[in-house]
Amino acid sequence: MYSTLWRALPGPKPVKALLALLIAVAVFFLLMEVVFPWVSAQMPYNDVAV
Repeated sequence: MYSTLWRALPGPKPVKALLALLIAVAVFFLLMEVVFPWVSAQMPYNDVAV
């Protein structure tokens, strides 16, 4: 999978490394800002009854 991504990125190795880093950071922030808060709201531990 990583080799396919590496071959798909344009440019020489330094440009590919920078683009791969930017993609990883973008995915990280997307997960932190959108996906994880949504999943947290769906989890049953928010419905606590004592």
